[in-house]
Amino acid sequence: MKQKKVYKILTILLIMQWAFIQIIAQYPILIEKYYSNGLYVYISKFLRIIFGWIPVSVGDILYLILGFFILNGIFILLKTRKIHLKNTFFKFGAFASIIFFFFHFNWALNYFRQPLFKTLKLEKTNYTSAELINLTKALISKTNNAQILITKNDTIIVHNTLSKQKIEEKSPLAYSKLQEKYPQFKFENPSIKYSLFSLPLTYMGFAGYINPFTNEAQINSLIPKNNYPATVCHEVAHQIGFASESEANFIGYLASTHSNDSFYNYSGYLMALRYCLYEIYRTDPKQYEILKKEINKGIIKDIKQSRDFWISYQNWSEKYFKGFYDSFLKANKQKAGIKEYNKMVSFLISYYKTNNTI
Repeated sequence: MKQKKVYKILTILLIMQWAFIQIIAQYPILIEKYYSNGLYVYISKFLRIIFGWIPVSVGDILYLILGFFILNGIFILLKTRKIHLKNTFFKFGAFASIIFFFFHFNWALNYFRQPLFKTLKLEKTNYTSAELINLTKALISKTNNAQILITKNDTIIVHNTLSKQKIEEKSPLAYSKLQEKYPQFKFENPSIKYSLFSLPLTYMGFAGYINPFTNEAQINSLIPKNNYPATVCHEVAHQIGFASESEANFIGYLASTHSNDSFYNYSGYLMALRYCLYEIYRTDPKQYEILKKEINKGIIKDIKQSRDFWISYQNWSEKYFKGFYDSFLKANKQKAGIKEYNKMVSFLISYYKTNNTI
């Protein structure tokens, strides 16, 4: 009897939590000050300390256990054919209430913090085609130089000699350099791990994710190595409290390109260049072909190799997983949904205009 009462209370609390989130989301300055730069700093540090030293992904194991209990519960219901709708409703409500609380308390309130444009004091404006082309030319130059520095030959694909584990270990150094210019990007106590779900993630079209319950950065171990440093830096950006995908992309780019490691630099510039090329191809295919001729052949081969990797895993389910994630992002005030990733171009252009460098 007491257990049923607890289920009901937790279900009611779920509704109250949802209402609280809708209200607090209207006050990004408060969230920025008291959560993102306050409570969350200690929560994330604590989680990374207790889970970071464990070599396997604790978060992924928790997901496996959770999946087992859900499937087992469904199996028992089907086997006994005794479904008490009222009890089931409150059990589910209680479970959802607990998950909802820890999801937002541990990490997801960062979705509602102040926009990075404001905290970095970047001018947020609609960019012109000319500005996009100028930025892309600058990125082509940077990427070409980074590729030549490593290969000494503009026709050769960059071969990253670092192991993926070593790349992960170098990420705090990249953020340490970035922190010299932007103290708000401080990163300590790394907790970066291969995802146990790397193969499913590849079929779903994702390179990694942040586990909001354990604050582990989960990296898809199958992705091409030249994309790996920028992906790690992207997930670290989520770890330090930047939930927006476009903001994490931009911060990941900054960390990669501020690093003293040439492979990190190349990965960061390559990621940014691909986003810009995509935007130009989408709006002006002729201009895309003109700019493509300025890119070193080794980089073109690298882009094709990466594209071929993802194409080889494309399947019918990918659009449904991405559709679900699109809805998830929109539910968390990311109006652009999955297109949020591409908004990184706006950050790059604003940064370029403000600093006269990329």
